[in-house]
Amino acid sequence: MVAPVQTLPDPVHQRLRSAALAIIRALGVEGGCNVQFALSPDYTDYAVIEVNPRVSRSSALASKATGYPIARVAAQIAAGRRLAEIPNVVTGTTVAAFEPALDYVVVKLPRFPFDKFPTADRTLGSQMKATGEVMAIDRTFGSALNKALRALEQAGAGFLAENAAWTATLDYLIEPAPAEPEFVPIDSGGLVCEAKAHAERAAYPIVLKRFLAPSDSRLWRILALLRRGMPAETIRGATGISAWFLWEFERMIALEREVRRMGPRIAEPRDDEAATLLATVKRAGFGDRELAQMSGVEAEAIRLARMELGLVPGYAMVDTCAAEFAAETPYFYATYAASGSEPELPPVERPAALVIGSGPVRIGQGIEFDYCAVHAASELRERGWQAVMINSNPETVSTDFDASSRLYFEPLDPESVRSVVEAESPNGRPLMGAFVQFGGQTPLNLAEHLAAAGIPLLGANLETIDQAEDRIRFANLVEAVGIPQPEGGMARSIEEALVLAERIGYPVIVRPSFVIGGLAIDFSYSPSDLVNQLARATVVDPDRPVRIDRYLEGVEVDVDAIADGETVLIPGLLEHIERAGVHSGDSVGMFPPQTVSVSDQELIVAAMDRIVRALDVHGLVNAQFIVREDGVYLIEVNPRASRTVPFMSKVTGVPMVKLAVRIALGETLREMGWGNGLLAPPPLVAVKAPAFSTAKLRGVDPSVGPGMQSTGEVIGIHTDPRVALAKAMQGAALIPPRPGADGALALISVADRDHHALPRVAHALARAGYRFAATSGTAAELAKLGYAAQVVAKVGERPGTGQTPILELIAGGTVRLVVNTPAPKSGAVRDAADIRLAATAEGILCLTAIETAVAAAEALDPDLRSRLAEVRSLGEWVPDPGRPRGAVPWR
Repeated sequence: MVAPVQTLPDPVHQRLRSAALAIIRALGVEGGCNVQFALSPDYTDYAVIEVNPRVSRSSALASKATGYPIARVAAQIAAGRRLAEIPNVVTGTTVAAFEPALDYVVVKLPRFPFDKFPTADRTLGSQMKATGEVMAIDRTFGSALNKALRALEQAGAGFLAENAAWTATLDYLIEPAPAEPEFVPIDSGGLVCEAKAHAERAAYPIVLKRFLAPSDSRLWRILALLRRGMPAETIRGATGISAWFLWEFERMIALEREVRRMGPRIAEPRDDEAATLLATVKRAGFGDRELAQMSGVEAEAIRLARMELGLVPGYAMVDTCAAEFAAETPYFYATYAASGSEPELPPVERPAALVIGSGPVRIGQGIEFDYCAVHAASELRERGWQAVMINSNPETVSTDFDASSRLYFEPLDPESVRSVVEAESPNGRPLMGAFVQFGGQTPLNLAEHLAAAGIPLLGANLETIDQAEDRIRFANLVEAVGIPQPEGGMARSIEEALVLAERIGYPVIVRPSFVIGGLAIDFSYSPSDLVNQLARATVVDPDRPVRIDRYLEGVEVDVDAIADGETVLIPGLLEHIERAGVHSGDSVGMFPPQTVSVSDQELIVAAMDRIVRALDVHGLVNAQFIVREDGVYLIEVNPRASRTVPFMSKVTGVPMVKLAVRIALGETLREMGWGNGLLAPPPLVAVKAPAFSTAKLRGVDPSVGPGMQSTGEVIGIHTDPRVALAKAMQGAALIPPRPGADGALALISVADRDHHALPRVAHALARAGYRFAATSGTAAELAKLGYAAQVVAKVGERPGTGQTPILELIAGGTVRLVVNTPAPKSGAVRDAADIRLAATAEGILCLTAIETAVAAAEALDPDLRSRLAEVRSLGEWVPDPGRPRGAVPWR
């Protein structure tokens, strides 16, 4: 998406604007409203697609793009104020009746989850598939697009990215078929078959259209074709994309060619031709890293050449009114078009700190980290500091212009972050410090670059980060402090991985370093599994070895803590319902633990205290443990905010982010009134349940495992654990439909190891009114329990007498729930995928962990139904939030 409109003639633009106003007036809408139009390519006709009489998903984008706070204005309208009575908080002088005017260009790019789901259908259509988005601002379309590409934080998303799998098609497409068949003699009396020549000629446009069909990679496919010389008009004919945008892409490709032609000379500041080109490509939004790739020099050489030339970005203000009125809100974007200009505002007053956001929402790194960034900025301001925020995500609160002292809407790459710090630290002033612990993995991965540039890391140090993130160093540290961990080791090649896995025994779990959300983490049940996984993830090499551990079954416990070097405060322990091996983000978690013994909780707290002190953590830290009959094992430690920080902060009343900020500013936990150890829990049970969006992604297996799939979460709170669990399951849409008078059908096919839980699942479902269909093994187990089940034939099995093929039954419309748990053997996570995919395609709830199935079934208990409406405010559930309280009185 691009704003303002770049290709429509003004009369057409005004025609659509007038139509939108007429629709809104006819409907009597007061407040936010969204109108979507379809416009014919020749601009002669249009149609209204839909009208949403509310703020929409694009409202946040429009608010951030224009600086006009749509939701804030809509709320005041709802309270009875008119637009002419509402002041414009950006300018401080105009009113909300002034329509925004832009003297810059905004580009929004969606962030798709296909790096997590490579088997999904990547075709784009009317069904939304993106999990997040980035926004970039600059003076031209090309420069804003380049910045947006840098902001995506995704492999294969840069301007130069190309997929090797496209090579053959690209080679074919850049040699277009002749307009007329050429008849070439093949022997003394024959010619090439005319039908064959016609087929070759007819195939070309089909191949081109399919190659450029709407998908998440369409933009990069277009760039690849333009890079090879395909005319823009040919692409326009295949896609319908406006010629203006294609010309802009061609302009960017032409600059790329110039940089490649210039080569290493571009890093020579005394070469006038090179200096002119460098200034041109920087104004076009190309990053130092991309220029280094094009020219064959190091990115630092590009930076040094820029600095010698005085070529640094200027920062322009987002003012909503194209500079017709002075803006008061410090909301900035970088542009090399303003390089060398006087800054529109002086640097913030000291003391000040930079808070680095989390970038686009993606699976594994979502709004939880925005919560942390916003609370960090808020606490800084309460402590008398200036909070400077940098982020690229228009969906988040952190990019509200009043959530910080100063906002920079920029990509979260080393170049942009460093430039912001330098802009705020001119004239020899000390470089402003940065917080890297609140935005998930993105700022943590920037820590090394920032430290190398001399930027202080507040509340963190590079040694702690590297020791926790590097699997080799971390394993050695855990062993040194005497904490049990799963048997395992490091592998720097596939051969080493195979030898190691054979020694410790399958199944194994493979964990690369420096990842979040379980990216590239998976189980391997055999040598072939292991080879395929490492080849697919391409994560093992001498510089980035992987950790291979023996997979241990048990109860997983999440621990969040705050430390200051002397005191380790643990607000609470979160017990996962699903057995270890399901990613923490996809697990149902209960606080306080319901089945973990007091003695095991003591072991967890003691181990957490030791490892946090050994790492010398100052701020937030998260760890995961596995509790088994033979002891408590430490899995991993993350020296940053975790995605459970908002949950634990809300249900314990401990302001974790605020405490971490104060520690970074020099205070201690004891000075703030907090003691060492695990706090006594409040009188409640809180349940965290994941929310999934896999139903929107065709081809995605919904089975849960070590790789995170959920896109959100909910909380259920009650004094009764059963009610809290049922509330959370209902909020996350993990409860199957309640059967009507005629009942409903549950299809059950579980692994042998899960048969122990069948009595609870069957009893709860039967009590709720469900009937059963099952595969033969599960049906036999149900029969032993006294429940009849319709026997279905497995995928690929020949149906017996009276049996229905399982996929046919799912497609028949009678099944309301599928419980399908994979067996722990080679390829287990992918076994019976056809069943799960068929259920998802039909919109049927499909549960793949037996523990989740038990919770979902028991949440249907008729006795609980009326109790789900027992609600209190969070303040009633958690009295006196923020007030220090004592630790658990261990025996």
